[in-house]
Amino acid sequence: MPQITALFWDVGGVLLTNAWDRTQRERTLQEFKLDDIEFHDRHEMVVSSLERGKISFDEYLNRTVFYRPRPFTREAFKQYIFSLSQAHAEVLAFARELAKSGKYLMGTINNESIELNLYRIQTFGLRNLFTNFFSSCYVGLRKPEQGIYQLSLDVTQKQPQECCFIDDRALNLECARMLGMHTIEMKDLGQLQQELQKLGVTT
Repeated sequence: MPQITALFWDVGGVLLTNAWDRTQRERTLQEFKLDDIEFHDRHEMVVSSLERGKISFDEYLNRTVFYRPRPFTREAFKQYIFSLSQAHAEVLAFARELAKSGKYLMGTINNESIELNLYRIQTFGLRNLFTNFFSSCYVGLRKPEQGIYQLSLDVTQKQPQECCFIDDRALNLECARMLGMHTIEMKDLGQLQQELQKLGVTT
C-alpha cells in the first residue's frame, strides 16, 4: 500500500461543530422566533450561491431574514450564528499533533461561506494546522461534487493513493473514493485513530 503523505479533513462535524447546518439553523430560528418553512424556502434558493462564494453572508441574510423589518439587529443575529461554532477539542488536538509531526501535508475540504470560514480559521487557529484550505467559498465547488476533490489533488500534486480524506458524512466520501483516495467516515476520535493507524498514519 502506498504511504499516506496527505491528510484532507472536513471541518464541520469533524474538527468543529457544523457552522450553519440544519441543527444550527433550527437553533437560530427558535432563538429569534422565525418561521421555519418561510426561512428554509428562501435558504434553499440561495445556499449554493453562499457556499460557492457567489454572494456574501450579508447578501444571504438580506434574502433569508432581513427582507423585512425584524425586532433584532443584523449584528446580533450574526454574532449568535458565530457563537454556535465550537471546537471538538480532542479531535482538534489530535490533528494538531499530526501537523506538528511534519509527516503529512494537511488540508481541508469543506463547504462554508467566506465569512464563517474566515471566522472559524482565525478563532480556532486552523492556519497553524493546515497549509491548504479547499473551501467551497474559495474554489466555487461544493462537496460531494467530484471537482473539489480533484482540485485538491491537482493543486497539491498528490496522487490519490497517497491521500486520505476524513469526513463525518458517507455521501461526501464517495467521489473521493472513486478518484482513488483513501477515505474515513469519522464516528469518534478513537475510531478515527484506529482507521488512520491501519493506513500507517501516526503522530
